[in-house]
Amino acid sequence: MFLVLLRRSGPRWDPARPMEEQSGWPAHSAFMDELLNAGFVVLGGPLADEHRVVLVVDAESEDLVRAALARDPWSETHLQVDSVQPWTIRLDGRRA
Repeated sequence: MFLVLLRRSGPRWDPARPMEEQSGWPAHSAFMDELLNAGFVVLGGPLADEHRVVLVVDAESEDLVRAALARDPWSETHLQVDSVQPWTIRLDGRRA
């Protein structure tokens, strides 16, 4: 099942700095790469305001998503979960 997750900047997010210059970036980036390589994260990235991030994940439940992201070094400091919603895909341009 695919779920769409919206995260927003947390209390330690410095709006004067780009994402890659935030404190703890290397650890967060490595963690997210692990989720991507495991197939958990399908798509992800910041929205234009760079204070919100959208992730599409392949998981069985919202609880599993929240548990996985709780291990993120940025969890609750730089990024907080706003919402997790199941996503029904009706159009898929990835097909061969």
